[in-house]
Amino acid sequence: MVGYIEGFYRLAPEVLLHQREQIRNGVLMAAVSALATGVALYPLLLSMFGHATALSDRLMNANFSLVHALGKSIAKRDIDTDAHNYRVTLYAAALAEEMGVSPNEIPHLVIGAFLHDVGKIGIPDHILQKPGRLSAEEFEVMKTHTLMGLEIIAGIHWLEGAAEVIRHHHERIDGKGYPDRLAGEEISLHARIFAVVDVFDALVSARPYKAAISPSEALAILEREAMQHFDADVVNAFNRIALSLHGEVARATEADLHRAIRPLWLRCFKKETAPQEPFRKSITR
Repeated sequence: MVGYIEGFYRLAPEVLLHQREQIRNGVLMAAVSALATGVALYPLLLSMFGHATALSDRLMNANFSLVHALGKSIAKRDIDTDAHNYRVTLYAAALAEEMGVSPNEIPHLVIGAFLHDVGKIGIPDHILQKPGRLSAEEFEVMKTHTLMGLEIIAGIHWLEGAAEVIRHHHERIDGKGYPDRLAGEEISLHARIFAVVDVFDALVSARPYKAAISPSEALAILEREAMQHFDADVVNAFNRIALSLHGEVARATEADLHRAIRPLWLRCFKKETAPQEPFRKSITR
């Protein structure tokens, strides 16, 4: 290349003005069109949102009804199970919160606590409703309720998080529990938490084959069994809240228990309108 030439030209003011007007008119038309489209579609979008919200509510209610029906089905055969399910669920949620368990994990514990004994549906009446101590053979049959509980919830995706509590709530820290003879931290934290509140509620509740004992006596038993049956850290955390918590739950009627657990279900199914206060406040609402 031996050289190059470069040229440019200057637009006349009237041409520039015309181009600016064209750009301004184009932007204005686009804005008006977008606004008009939004106004036209708003009722439709609002209707679709309302429809989606209604479907979400119906799904949440259906899920709650399923869990409630499973709990009721065993309550019809095993005395006090219905109220027991509600009490231990409230205890477990409050204890998990006391221990700093992630709020995203507590819903799995809540559902597992409520359905922990669902496998008892498959236990024969002469064993399940026996007023006295079970024989060794009968106890072996009773122990199968943990695995039968897993079979009952199998294939229900949103109940999968409950499996740890259902299967392992009778495991012991010393490895002498069932069904898998797990020991120490082999047992999930959810199951270790639930084991404490389950036994506590059983001790302070009257049954046909035993009288209720005081909360203080029940806590003393839990402390004696720490590091053998129970996780000592879980027992210590429960000691901090047990007496006041039991006082709140013990005064609650069956209707109160049903009403108190509703906010927990809303949190479980991640409803945006669910109350965000601590789980324990559900009990005193």
